[in-house]
Amino acid sequence: MIFSNITVPLLGLVDTAVIGHLSHAYYLGGSTVGAMIITSVTWLCGFLRMSTTGLSAQAFGSQDNKQNLMVLFRGIGIAFILGLLLILIQSPFINIALQLSGGSEQVQFYARQYSEIRVWGFPAALANLVMLGWLLGNHQSKAVMWLLIFTNLTNICLDFLFVYGFQWQVQGVALATLIAEYSGLTLGSALIYKQQKQQVHQALSKLSQLLKSLFEPSSMLSYFKLNRDILIRTLCLELCFIFITFQGARLGDNVVAANAILMNFLLLISFGLDGIANATEAMVGKAKGEGNNSELNNTVNIALLWSLIFALAYSLLFAFAGSWLLSLISDIPSVIAFAEQYLFWMILLPLFACWCFLYDGVYIGLMQAKAMRNSMIIATFACFFPLWFMLQGLGNHGLWAAFSLFMLARGVTLAWHFHYKVKARESLNNLSQG
Repeated sequence: MIFSNITVPLLGLVDTAVIGHLSHAYYLGGSTVGAMIITSVTWLCGFLRMSTTGLSAQAFGSQDNKQNLMVLFRGIGIAFILGLLLILIQSPFINIALQLSGGSEQVQFYARQYSEIRVWGFPAALANLVMLGWLLGNHQSKAVMWLLIFTNLTNICLDFLFVYGFQWQVQGVALATLIAEYSGLTLGSALIYKQQKQQVHQALSKLSQLLKSLFEPSSMLSYFKLNRDILIRTLCLELCFIFITFQGARLGDNVVAANAILMNFLLLISFGLDGIANATEAMVGKAKGEGNNSELNNTVNIALLWSLIFALAYSLLFAFAGSWLLSLISDIPSVIAFAEQYLFWMILLPLFACWCFLYDGVYIGLMQAKAMRNSMIIATFACFFPLWFMLQGLGNHGLWAAFSLFMLARGVTLAWHFHYKVKARESLNNLSQG
C-alpha cells in the first residue's frame, strides 16, 4: 500500500515538473489553481473511498459476500450520479471557484483551461475511489498497486507526449489526467469483474431486485448518515488546503508556484504515510468484523511504530535532498529561491502529521466517523484559522506554521480519543462479558 500510494504524489510531482520547466511561473500557478479546483471536489468525495473500505472490510471479516458486493454497487452508483451532476453544473462551479481563487490574469486564464478539461473526468474519478476502497477492504492490495501504477504511468507518459511532443502546455497536462482516469476505470472494472464474475452475473440477473436493494431507503439513510460525518471531516480538511492555495495566489505568481511544489512534497509525505493507514483500515475493519479486540490493538501498535519510522525517513530526505528535489521540479530561479525558504516545514511536517494519518485509518476501519469529524472541526476552527490570523504578518511562513500545527492537533485529538475512550469502552465490554 505504501508503494501504491507513492505513485499518486509522484504523478503530481511529474505534472508540476513538466509545467515547472516551461518559461513562466504563471503556467505552474494556473495549473495548480485549476488542479485544486478539481481535486478539491474529488477529495471532498473521499467519503466514497473511506466508507467503502470500512464497510467492505467488515463484510469481509464477517464473510458476508452479499453485503460486500452491495457496498461496491451502491458506491459506484452514487459516484456516477454525483459525477454527472458535477458535469451539468460545471459552468457556475468553475466561475465561482475562479472568483474565490484570485491570482493574476494569466493564472486565472490557465486555471480555467485546466478545469474545463478535467471536469469531464468526475464520473471516472469518483468511481475509481469506490473501486480502490473496495479492493483495499477486501485485502486486494496487489490489485490496488497495479491499478494505481497503470493509471499514473499512463498519465505520466501522456504528460510528456502532450506537453513536450504536441506543445499543448496546461491543456496537455489536464487532458493526460482525464484520459488516465477513464483508463483506470476500465482496468479497475476488469479486475473486479474477473474476481467476482459469478457473483456479478448472479446480481445482474436479478437487476430490478438489485436496484431495489441498492436504493432501499433505510440502507441509503444509514449510508449517508455515515458519510455525512466523513464529508464534514473532509470539507474541513479541504478548506485548509484550498485556503493555502488561494491565499498563496493572492501573494503573487512566485508564491503560488512555490507553494505548488511544497504541496506536492506534502502529498508525497501524506500518501506514503497513508499507505500504512490504508493497510490499517483493512486490518482494523477485519478485526472488528471478527470481534477480535486483541488483534485490533496489536494492529494499531505496530502501525504506530512504522508510521514513526517512515516519518523520520521523510524528514531526513527533505533535510538532505530538499534543494536537489526543488531543482528537479523547476528551473525558474525566483520560484526555487522562494521555495527553499520553506523547506524546513517539509522537515517538520512528517513528524507533526504521521499520527493523524494513522489514526484516520484506525477510525475508518472502526467506522467511527463521528470521532474523525469532531477532531477535524477542532483542528480547523480552534487551531488552523486562529493561528493563521495571529501569524498572518509572517506571510507564507504563517500559513505553513498554522497548517503544521493543524496536522499535529488532528493527531493529538484522535490519539486521545482512541486510547482514553475506545480502549476504555472495550475494557468495560470485556468485563461485562466475563
